[in-house]
Amino acid sequence: MIAAAQEVADVTICDLYESYPDFVIDIASEQEQLARADLLVLQHPLQWYGMPALQKEWLDQVLEHNWAYGSKGRALAGKDLWLAVTTGGTQDAYSSAGEHGYPIDAFLPPYRQTATLCGMRWLEPLVMHGSRQADEAVVAAHVETYRARLSSYPAWANADRRIP
Repeated sequence: MIAAAQEVADVTICDLYESYPDFVIDIASEQEQLARADLLVLQHPLQWYGMPALQKEWLDQVLEHNWAYGSKGRALAGKDLWLAVTTGGTQDAYSSAGEHGYPIDAFLPPYRQTATLCGMRWLEPLVMHGSRQADEAVVAAHVETYRARLSSYPAWANADRRIP
């Protein structure tokens, strides 16, 4: 998915584990990048029903009070937040009758609330279930959907708007 995103014009990628292996985040640089962006994509595997540790640390540090939210925090207002996640479990596993007991949407409120708190528009997530077992054709189709959406942003986001 990262390789596909790198092919899209005007997409800036920040691989947190490559950029910050010591978990020391350059907050000013990250905020500058976010200020220039219209779309923030959180792309990661779902791990224990949430985001990887460094991504959580990034959110905690970069989305500061009175910068991203709060009475003076409007830096992200009006931007879009899009979640692109993969799961190890199948779609059936993410159902009321499945292994996890809930649909995938039940695990996403923290992401959605982050968008709301920061005045961002929450976009319909792109989820690939069963990524560990998926064959090459399924993976390729998912990656192409991801690339196509990044390439056609904001047109698809406006058509698929979930929250005004």
